[in-house]
Amino acid sequence: MAAPDGDTRPNARPAVGIIATAQSLPATRLDTAALDRSLRPRIRPGLTATPVMAAPPPAAAPHNPAFDRWVDGFRTRARAAGIEASTLDRAFAGAAYLPKVIERDRNQTEFTLSIGDYLGRAASDTRVANGRDAATQRAAILRAVETRFGVEARYVAAVWGMESNYGTNRGDTHIVSALATLAHEGRRGAFFEEQLIAALRILQNGDTDPENMTGSWAGAMGHTQFIPTSYESFAVDFTGDGRRDIWSDDPTDALASTAAYLAKHGWITGQPWGVEVVLPDGFDFTRAADSMMPSDWARLGIRDVQGRPVPDHGTAKLLLPGGAQGVAFLTFKNFDVIKRYNNSDAYALGVGHLGDRIGGAGPFAGRWPEGERSLKRAERQELQSLLTARGYSTGGVDGMIGPNTVKAIRAFQIAAGLDADGHPSVHLLTRLRR
Repeated sequence: MAAPDGDTRPNARPAVGIIATAQSLPATRLDTAALDRSLRPRIRPGLTATPVMAAPPPAAAPHNPAFDRWVDGFRTRARAAGIEASTLDRAFAGAAYLPKVIERDRNQTEFTLSIGDYLGRAASDTRVANGRDAATQRAAILRAVETRFGVEARYVAAVWGMESNYGTNRGDTHIVSALATLAHEGRRGAFFEEQLIAALRILQNGDTDPENMTGSWAGAMGHTQFIPTSYESFAVDFTGDGRRDIWSDDPTDALASTAAYLAKHGWITGQPWGVEVVLPDGFDFTRAADSMMPSDWARLGIRDVQGRPVPDHGTAKLLLPGGAQGVAFLTFKNFDVIKRYNNSDAYALGVGHLGDRIGGAGPFAGRWPEGERSLKRAERQELQSLLTARGYSTGGVDGMIGPNTVKAIRAFQIAAGLDADGHPSVHLLTRLRR
């Protein structure tokens, strides 16, 4: 694999371990002819590895007559969608209603870490070291995947690390049971029924069997946590054995599937996801919403952390995930491609930064604000209500920080003589409460 180009980290080092020779690796057979035959987060930086075990279908779940009636009705809908009776019989032979799945769905913990704390965990020294080891062990696979799909190996490895801690925490929930439980419960019934039918098609195609189709309580599967519909669209049989197997201990198909997903969503080979930058004193934060070439940003005084203009890799956006006082980035299209995997700035930063560190880069040069954290949903709604009451319309009060809310924040900040970074901070909410 080629060494990273355009690395602007202040203490970048040559890629560590990721270019190991195939002779030094455990044997993994790759059918090269197969390369041409086949092509969420919630934030999931899983910090604690748990052993992966083959999980039998749930056998001791409490009997639920309402669930049984739902399954009977679902069978008719699934048959109309092309699922064979034999597939349904196999899939539901060991399936059961899972109360703990509903409990998890209704009591999801809100993400309130500061962006600095989140990234510190996502790209911790332990996760980086484990990533370099995993990349060394699977160097031949990662090189082949990069060659086939054009997605740099370090970023494929980073998604693997973020999603399952390099395969050590893939989840052991029986997927058919989990999806059927969530579809029956009804809060997002249509979505989970769609995922369940997709899971049944996967079983019908023979990629795995119901007992081995395990994953998270919410239906994400394998080393890189594909939901069933994404699996159907993007999973790859990279080994050439006739199955797109993302569940086994061998991560080959899962890593290739991740690269295929990113490539299909527009990944640009050789383009960085982003570059850490330093803003000049007195920077006009009203320009933060602009999108232009790095050379244009350079004319506004923005440089990389070594004081150099950022090369024109493509159109770039200025990202201030911690506000005016935090670390700043120019981000490129590949950043948005990562967000197609999990639509979160924090997640995309985590993948990008972890990938860079797996490839040999060091930590960020800048510092994050002390004592900052993300707003809870109720606080985001309160922020929107207070802004709207002051005449800065957010276009609704839904707790989602979109362009209208950012525009309203900037307008208030300008009127109040604050840095117009558009950042929805605890400090800003406190100011609005006065």
